[in-house]
Amino acid sequence: MLSRFVEFAYSWSITLSTEQTTTPNFNELGLSEPILRAISDAGYTTPTPIQAKAIPQVLSGGDLLAGAQTGTGKTAGFTLPILQLLSTKPIAPSKGRPRCLMLTPTRELAAQIEESVKTYGKHLPLKSMVVFGGVSINPQINRLSRHLDILVATPGRLLDLAEQKSVDLSGVEILVLDEADRMLDMGFIRDIKKILAMLPKQRQNLLFSATFSDEIKTLADGLLHNPGFVEVARRNTASEMVEQTVHMVNQSHKRELMSYLIKHHDWKQVLIFTRTKHGANRLTEKLVKDGIEAAAIHGNKSQGARTKALAQFKDGSMRVLVATDIAARGLDIDQLPQVVNFELPNIPEDYVHRIGRTGRAGASGAAISLVDNEEAKYLKDIEKLIKREIPRVSVEGFVMPTTIEPEAPRPPRQPHGRPPRNSQRTNNGQQPNGRDGQQRQGQPRNSQSNPRNPQGQAAQGRAPTQGQRAPAQANRDNSGREHGNRGQANGNKPDQNQHLSEAARHQSMPQTGLFTPPQPNRNNGRPSNRPSNRPASNPSSRPNNRTR
Repeated sequence: MLSRFVEFAYSWSITLSTEQTTTPNFNELGLSEPILRAISDAGYTTPTPIQAKAIPQVLSGGDLLAGAQTGTGKTAGFTLPILQLLSTKPIAPSKGRPRCLMLTPTRELAAQIEESVKTYGKHLPLKSMVVFGGVSINPQINRLSRHLDILVATPGRLLDLAEQKSVDLSGVEILVLDEADRMLDMGFIRDIKKILAMLPKQRQNLLFSATFSDEIKTLADGLLHNPGFVEVARRNTASEMVEQTVHMVNQSHKRELMSYLIKHHDWKQVLIFTRTKHGANRLTEKLVKDGIEAAAIHGNKSQGARTKALAQFKDGSMRVLVATDIAARGLDIDQLPQVVNFELPNIPEDYVHRIGRTGRAGASGAAISLVDNEEAKYLKDIEKLIKREIPRVSVEGFVMPTTIEPEAPRPPRQPHGRPPRNSQRTNNGQQPNGRDGQQRQGQPRNSQSNPRNPQGQAAQGRAPTQGQRAPAQANRDNSGREHGNRGQANGNKPDQNQHLSEAARHQSMPQTGLFTPPQPNRNNGRPSNRPSNRPASNPSSRPNNRTR
């Protein structure tokens, strides 16, 4: 039923936007004097369209479905009336039992909402706190042990606290789902359902969303009861105060162009969007190397690092802030002049969210997109969504060629290491090539036709091949003991090779590169207690000199 109402509202343009001829001031919205004083202290005098219509709806006590994008003032649209309702119904707060629960998708947005609660409720005796992940849970548990009226939370950390019995949601009177579409995009639907099961049946529900997908309509059907409906702008429309441009540039030149634009135009405060966390880190490193003060915020950064980077960006000490879409949710920066899409989002609606960070509150802004050929489809989808063609601009030296030469194919990678033993065997079991390029024939190891021993000599008369260790006994002693001449002196040693052919004699000669030097006597003449497998020999039979 509610889905039909939403479709009806959109089809008949039941929107509450800047088309109104008169805008009331805060004094006409029924807010109490302490709240009006806090609004004046913050420097606000006139409510935004979403505030002018949402505040009376919330004060009436009914459910509300609001369509509002970032930068429309929607946070104050529900914060101000909630402070009014809780202050006019004074109930002694209980430990860890909040009366109002505000759920948000990201840490930054949660911190921003809690800051607004403190700003507008500073003259009221209401207690509030914020809980989110990325920081220690113990201080949050300790804080929940005290009295509490308003709790701002992200779904994951709230469930962690509930599982530890540190928070009691049975006393919630007002529930706020802020940026509900983003919470569903981030996969929080199961967490939201678990949290809803912990809440009392009777409560006031407020749902704020920038878009109304089928998932949002389904969630609203089960959550809201006879809600009021307000919308301040058409779905997926960009502010007319934002000047949008596109630079067609090769992906490999994007970083250089980004540094050039910042330096050439002397941009002082730039918010850059990337599609991935890794891309945000790489771009930040490049900008820092180019002498540009930059920092990155994304889900892998600690909460302390994200808070510090955001604070430096707001006060102007940090020139560039590189962020992913999720991390940038909830960034509320006044008079932000430039937003850059370093990479286009693959979801067209996210483009509208991104550029909505600039051109707020009637101020002008610029949205620059760096687009390569692979992102052309994303650009076409975005232009179809916003129903306009974004102007193309170019910078000399960074113009994308009309035709891009394809890269030469890489040569096939060669396998490393030794090939499998049987990888090159033929059908008859033979290896096609030996070391000398000739085909090997399967032969017995000690065959007479062995090319390494053409004369059929015994193994001990053969010189060791390369890679083999020469027989240790023969290398240690050339006196001919192996042929029965154990007691002869070296000078009277018979020629062992006299019956060999010239080729065999040359092959049996010791090779200098394979000669193993004699082992020194490490016992200095003392008998060794270590067992030895070597045959005993008579020291007196050793020669006094060696053949060189």
